[in-house]
Amino acid sequence: MAQAPIIYVDESHLGRYVTGLERITLELFSAAALAPLAVEPLRASGTRGMIVAQTMRLPARLASNRRSLALCPGFPPSIPLSLFGDRVIPYIHDIFLLTRKQDLNWRAQTYMAPAFRFALRRLPWLLVNSETTRSEVAAFARPDADISLYRPRVRDVFGIADQAGRPRSWSEGQPLRLIAIGTVEPRKNLRAAAAIVAALQAIGIDAQLDIVGRLGWGNEVEALKAMPHVTLHGYQEADRVRDLIAAAHALITTSHDEGLGLAPLEAQHGGLATIAADIKVFCEALGESGLLVDPARPDAAAQQIRARLIDAPDGLAAAASRARDNLDRWNAAADRDHAQLIERLAAKLAARG
Repeated sequence: MAQAPIIYVDESHLGRYVTGLERITLELFSAAALAPLAVEPLRASGTRGMIVAQTMRLPARLASNRRSLALCPGFPPSIPLSLFGDRVIPYIHDIFLLTRKQDLNWRAQTYMAPAFRFALRRLPWLLVNSETTRSEVAAFARPDADISLYRPRVRDVFGIADQAGRPRSWSEGQPLRLIAIGTVEPRKNLRAAAAIVAALQAIGIDAQLDIVGRLGWGNEVEALKAMPHVTLHGYQEADRVRDLIAAAHALITTSHDEGLGLAPLEAQHGGLATIAADIKVFCEALGESGLLVDPARPDAAAQQIRARLIDAPDGLAAAASRARDNLDRWNAAADRDHAQLIERLAAKLAARG
């Protein structure tokens, strides 16, 4: 009897921390998200188990069921898996594995980057999270690759929607609280956010920076610990992040590079003003709702923050209104992407049947 067509979803990278990468996998590629298609997740335990799953178990599943497909929403598909060609569909968050070697740990350099490069050269259908990522992937993909948008719907992961109606205001003499959310690692460029806080201090604004996220690699943690007016909170559960967002006046993100950067969009559910690096992906995601600054010029960034968010009448309230409108825009586009993906995957499975 022929086996039923099915989509195997690589969830072997999921661990005890639920950060942006893990949330995307759980929300965009779960059985519920891909219904009514038949989906089976493939999980593992630990780094060794993950590598075995990606290089042996998942290829074995495709070999035993010729009517199956594989979706890889986390790490790049392994080289053995990519040999299955058009039956393997990766979801690409960014291309920093190929463009920012200096920011990678040794595991990424030796295992993930070669697999990613091989997959881009071989696979004909690639899913991406933004227009920005699509244009960047095109430079490395095979010339005839179909690079399709599958933007994530931004939901209220921190439960902060009830904060959107609460006016955020700042007055002379109180701290201006900025929050950064994300893994502490070189690509996030959190030292630039700390430098902007120092520049705000220099012009008489008592700015404070709360950094929430897993303490990652490089020497970023020690450098940030030495900087005044910076508090490293480490990884926190959603309830604690909710409290920190409630106390904040604005979110700040100064990444060198991002494929999307979910945190600024997620924070907009709470009507939080967003200060972001002036890079292409934040222009795409935030539209007119964000305050874009040059992280390499902290003094100029501090003056922009003062002029747009502090000195301007109702600056923080106006930012909250723009945030809500931007979320509506983004989520409408994400819903269209989702409907198109389900239709295409169903057709691909039917063709294999």
